[in-house]
Amino acid sequence: MTKRILDILLILISAPIWLLLFLATWLFVLISFGRPAFFRQERAGLGRKPFHIIKFRTMKDLRDSNGNLLPDEERLTRSGRLLRSLSLDELPELLNVLRGQMSLVGPRPLPTKYLPRYTPEQARRQDCLPGITGWAQVNGRNLLSWEDRFRHDVWYVDNRSLKLDLVILWKTVLTVLQREGINAENAATMTEFMGSQDSPDQGH
Repeated sequence: MTKRILDILLILISAPIWLLLFLATWLFVLISFGRPAFFRQERAGLGRKPFHIIKFRTMKDLRDSNGNLLPDEERLTRSGRLLRSLSLDELPELLNVLRGQMSLVGPRPLPTKYLPRYTPEQARRQDCLPGITGWAQVNGRNLLSWEDRFRHDVWYVDNRSLKLDLVILWKTVLTVLQREGINAENAATMTEFMGSQDSPDQGH
């Protein structure tokens, strides 16, 4: 409950700043991409419960002749790269926090299709609310391998505290300002997690 109170207080205190950024980003996305301005996707939350994350669009809806979406690097525009580099595409997730589906700090929520691909240890990342930022995001962000990201997530689950959350929030500000770890190596976005070598679906 204390963590929830901290989330709400920080959102209310920072409202004059993030509301202005939210409005400016919304207008920028409408001009750059048209409607809809928001991107929604089902993600896994606390206890594997699904919810729909809300983000600003950073990609165009470009498809091949068969109606399949083109690769991310072909759909991600210069405007989208700018939004991602400044983490402005994440602003709508504050609405998920207000709804109680996310926290400001916690393991990043990932698509529900990843759930059966986790090892039992990796699945422990679902034992707390997902966050807008987390321990992995201030220790390498998208430059980390999936396995390293999950190790950081599980470490957070085992060591979470209000003091740690405040440290992560401060480090997040520095990371965003320095625009570190935005893209995975040789990829426009983070590559899909297909399972670790010792995941159940890998036959081990």
